[in-house]
Amino acid sequence: MRNAQKKQVNSLVKLLSRAHSEFDKILEIQNAAAMSLLEQCQKGAIKLGELIEQAEGEDCAVISLLEEYCETVYQVYENIRMGGETNPQEMLQMLTVSFSIVEKGIEAGIEVRKEIVFLPYQASKWGFMESVWEAAREDAACDVYVIPIPYYYKNLDGSFQEMQYDGERYPVNVPITKYDEFDFGSHQPDLIIIQNPYDEFNPTVSVHPFFYSANVKQFTDKLIYIPCFVTDDIRKEDERAVEGMNHFAAMPGVVNADKIVVQSESMRQAYIDFLTKKAGLHSKEVWERKIRGLGSPMWDKNKRRKIKTPNKQAEWMERIRKKDGTSKKAVLYGTSVSILLQYGEQYLKKLQNVFNMFRDKQNEVILWWHPQPLQTIREALAPRHMQMYLKYENLARTFREENWGIYDEDENEEFAANMCDAYYGDGSSMIRFFYKQKKPVLIQKVDL
Repeated sequence: MRNAQKKQVNSLVKLLSRAHSEFDKILEIQNAAAMSLLEQCQKGAIKLGELIEQAEGEDCAVISLLEEYCETVYQVYENIRMGGETNPQEMLQMLTVSFSIVEKGIEAGIEVRKEIVFLPYQASKWGFMESVWEAAREDAACDVYVIPIPYYYKNLDGSFQEMQYDGERYPVNVPITKYDEFDFGSHQPDLIIIQNPYDEFNPTVSVHPFFYSANVKQFTDKLIYIPCFVTDDIRKEDERAVEGMNHFAAMPGVVNADKIVVQSESMRQAYIDFLTKKAGLHSKEVWERKIRGLGSPMWDKNKRRKIKTPNKQAEWMERIRKKDGTSKKAVLYGTSVSILLQYGEQYLKKLQNVFNMFRDKQNEVILWWHPQPLQTIREALAPRHMQMYLKYENLARTFREENWGIYDEDENEEFAANMCDAYYGDGSSMIRFFYKQKKPVLIQKVDL
């Protein structure tokens, strides 16, 4: 039985117990009123039985105990109706003893299970939830659901493009529940875990409005937000980085969440300081209670991936070497679909110019291109920008076929960052790896 259902059961149990406590007093005043109260007890017991049967099945032992209680209520009712001896204390004892057996049966025979719902939206970001999901599914007392939610890329005017849904792109070991086959109202999960905090405030992408944090919060006792990105920890004296928190910390999902799990204690303090400054000193205790610096699940995933280096990564390492055994300089080139949508044809020209430049220098420098997966690009551009997608896909195919660079759609960003000497391209969460290793970073200007 789910916790939400147990709350309904407990509410009915308390209601029936309260009715029993009033029965003897009412019977001393008027038989008709006492009989009416017994009718309500009978209806309450039937409703209780329906709830339990729905959650536990008709074979649940409590059902038969409720039937015996209903029989006791009927006997007391008939005794009053037929004008038999009406000793209020004896009748009350019959009711309370019978119902106490029901209560003990509920307590001993019905297990309360916790229900946890994960709401990822892009399959590429599943790693930011994966280790938490793995821990939850190992708990025998938990029912766990993974419900990928639909999302939309936005046009420049903020209107939605065609709906995207990544439900078919998750690992085969992850059971998927379709978003339109789960009744949040009847389930009322104990925990709902989200990873998109923006609701309507992201200019390039939006989850379906039903899954805005302000809406899903009403269906759960606890809404938990785990960011689908990591950044360098933010120091209070770094004014530019603190200002940048407006783009991810001052968002509805952060405000609406009951718990927020961030990547470190240092980042926790950065969130607390930033949000307290935004909302006022009186809010500090709220943020201290809500925010936890427990680490990012993506770090757990990357640790597991380091155990085995895929063959293609070994091939890439070999490609970096020159004929004389020394290594070429490797530049990681990061590109994103959001910037492609913003600049369109101009972005495609920029890609071609970058490729031309690095192709000419391929004996000394290798371009390690790390784009978003081609499927993600296609979903973002089709059908409204299909011509632009076809041009992009042609650029990507030519890059792969010419084989002078490295084309890397792999999720293991840290491996690529470790192998490269510098970062160039669009703003990306990968940049943090270069900062930590004190490697150069240059953000490209598409219009230059």
